[in-house]
Amino acid sequence: MLPGGIPYPPPVDNGYWGPTTSTIDWCEENYVVSKYVAEIMNTTTNAVFMIMALYTIINVYREKHHPTIIFAAIGFFIVGFGSWMFHMTLWYEFQLLDELPMIYATCVPLYIVFSNKKSNHFKTLLGVGIAAGALLLTAIYLHNKNPTFHQAAYGILNFIVIGKSVALTKAYISDQKTKNLFWRLLALGLFSFLFGYFLWNLDIHLCNQWIKIRREVGLPYGLVIEGHAWWHIFTGLGVYIYIVYLCYLQVFLAKRQHLYHFLWWCGFFPHVDLLPEAKSLWNKLGRAPTETEMAEVNSLSGVKRVSSIHAKSSSVNHHN
Repeated sequence: MLPGGIPYPPPVDNGYWGPTTSTIDWCEENYVVSKYVAEIMNTTTNAVFMIMALYTIINVYREKHHPTIIFAAIGFFIVGFGSWMFHMTLWYEFQLLDELPMIYATCVPLYIVFSNKKSNHFKTLLGVGIAAGALLLTAIYLHNKNPTFHQAAYGILNFIVIGKSVALTKAYISDQKTKNLFWRLLALGLFSFLFGYFLWNLDIHLCNQWIKIRREVGLPYGLVIEGHAWWHIFTGLGVYIYIVYLCYLQVFLAKRQHLYHFLWWCGFFPHVDLLPEAKSLWNKLGRAPTETEMAEVNSLSGVKRVSSIHAKSSSVNHHN
C-alpha cells in the first residue's frame, strides 16, 4: 500500500442501479468508490468528450465554421453522455446509447467528405444511403448483440472517413507547409486514438493483473491506472483533433483560407480561428469577405501602420 493509500472495499454486484444488464462489464471494479456509480473513472472521464464537444460547438458558432461541424460535435457529445450513463449504471439500454451514437456520429464526417463539390441530388442520395446503412448496422447489432461487430463497423467507418479526408487534402491543398500541418494534425489524432486503444487492450487482456496492482497501491492511486478510462481521454482528444482537421479542410474546400489562421494552444491543443480583421469585416458585411476585400483591409491597415510610424518619427524629430 502506497503512503496514504486506502484499501479497496470488496466489489458490489448490485449497487444503486441494480443488477448489471449490459453485455460488457469492464475491468474497473464495480461500486468500490460510490454506491451510486458502478465504474467511477470510466464514468467521469467521459466529461472529456462532452467538454470538447461543447467547446467545438461554441467555436463553430464564434468562428463561423461550416454548420455541419455542429452535427459532428452534437454526436460527439451524445457519445460522451451515453458512455457516462452506461458506465454509471451498467444497463444495456445505456450501453446502446454509448455504442450506437459512435456509429451515427461518424456518419456525419462520412457525409461531409463524400458530399464535397457534389450536386444536391447526389447529396440527397448520399444522405439517404448513409442513413439506411446506419439503420442496417443498428438492426444487425440489436439482433446479434456482439460488441466485436460494433467495434469492427466503427473501425471500418473511421478508416473510410480518414482515407477520404487524406485524398481531399492531397487534391485541394497545394502549399507543402500547409499540407505538412494537416499531416501533423492527422498523425497526432491517430496517435492519440491508437494509444488509447492500446491502453484499452491492456485493460482487457491483463485485467486480473491490473486489479491486483490497484489493490496493492490502494485508493486513490489505483484510480489513475484504469486503462479504459484513459481510452476515453485519449480517444476524446483524438476525435477532437480530427474535427479540427475537418474544420480546417472545409476552410480550404470553401476557398476561405484567406480568412482563417491555425493555432496551437499550449503546443498540442489545436483550433482554427478567424483572423481578427476578417471577423470584424464579416460582422460588418453580414457575409464572408472576399479575398479582394481582405486585401484592401490589409492594405489600409498597412498604410495606417506606416502613417503611425511616420507620425511618431516626426514627433521625435520635432522634440529633438
